[in-house]
Amino acid sequence: MPAGIEDLCHTLRLSGLAAAVRELEPGPCSEEILGFLLRALESEYELRLARKRLNAIRIAGFPTMKRFDEVVVDLLPDDGRAYLSVLKQLQFIEEHQNILMIGNSGTGKTHLAIATGVLACEQWYRVMFKTTAGLVNELVEAKQERRLTYLLRQLKRVDLLILDELGYITFDLAGAELLFQLLTFFTPASHPLAPESPSPGRRHTACRCR
Repeated sequence: MPAGIEDLCHTLRLSGLAAAVRELEPGPCSEEILGFLLRALESEYELRLARKRLNAIRIAGFPTMKRFDEVVVDLLPDDGRAYLSVLKQLQFIEEHQNILMIGNSGTGKTHLAIATGVLACEQWYRVMFKTTAGLVNELVEAKQERRLTYLLRQLKRVDLLILDELGYITFDLAGAELLFQLLTFFTPASHPLAPESPSPGRRHTACRCR
């Protein structure tokens, strides 16, 4: 059996098909059959990869689909243009660094955050997108229902946690403490890559890495 077919059968978990191919008698048509089978398996493999990527994007919970090729670079603020290559490379995930995007409404923070998350999903990173207010509500409910530890463990499994509208909405003391607990639990030794310090009245989008 050709190595390509055997490898694909193993990857796709088609042991029955692999066994049938091994029993194929050499003949005038066998090469043609094997060639067709290899192309079919390659197509199935690519289809499954595409479905896996789409499923990862769905699970991440993005409010809409955004990609880097949709970004109008000239409309980004200077800081956004400066950090665009950093976001695209995704190296900050491997280095356990954080990204903090700061600016007024309409400056492209959420677009860049979603585009980064979608790209990370397509590169097989586990990603989760949350509004900060929504996540705090989940944390509060989880604590009330005595499943906070379970929720924190679920969040810990992701490689990239994107928090939108960080600093835009104020929380009560309990909610703020839970958010702080999550952030320290997530990456206690990491640090933000921020072009400037947070300031009142401005929206922030944070990408935190495990």
